[in-house]
Amino acid sequence: MAAVVDQPFPIAVLVSGGGTNLQALLDTVHGHEASIVAVASSVDGARALERASAQGLPTAVFSRADYETRTARDEALAGWLAGHGARLVVLAGYMELLGSAFLDRFPGAVINVHPSLLPAFPGLHAIEQALAYGVKVFGVTVHFVDPGVDSGPVILQRAIELAAPGDADEVLRALRPLEHSLLPQAVRLFAHGALKADPKNPRRVLIEQ
Repeated sequence: MAAVVDQPFPIAVLVSGGGTNLQALLDTVHGHEASIVAVASSVDGARALERASAQGLPTAVFSRADYETRTARDEALAGWLAGHGARLVVLAGYMELLGSAFLDRFPGAVINVHPSLLPAFPGLHAIEQALAYGVKVFGVTVHFVDPGVDSGPVILQRAIELAAPGDADEVLRALRPLEHSLLPQAVRLFAHGALKADPKNPRRVLIEQ
């Protein structure tokens, strides 16, 4: 049975762009099931940082170019988030890979939202990949992050049918409401301790109500 959350669960959010998924978290779970305690970006000047600052949240930029290695960047980023008390890290449009130096600091507690029905079309330009393949059904996946590229266990998925999709921007606009619904839902479930690995298949995530 899922646990009752007495206090908002502390989460950190990683961003790289406009921050619409961050805004969805701010509008739904922040101050309720969860508390966003830190927001970090891979890009200086990202619109998402403005959204976070407007809410008085701690922000920082960890650009890969500022560190000799990705491992050094990951260690610095993980240390900053842990210093703010984060117990779950949410990748909300974060366009960088995270290695073991980061993931080992937050074992089983890093999730990502991806604009495809994984395992189809992982990595960058997922929507463009799907359009090139000619699919009629598009979707969104929230999954745990592992050392691979969008290869961690799936938490939630939702699909929509677009019989005559236009360009990638049009498809993304259609997928945004799914992202903005699924990501807060996954955070709520994690905060309540409702996500468990299936003992028969560790890649399968069970949801306890």
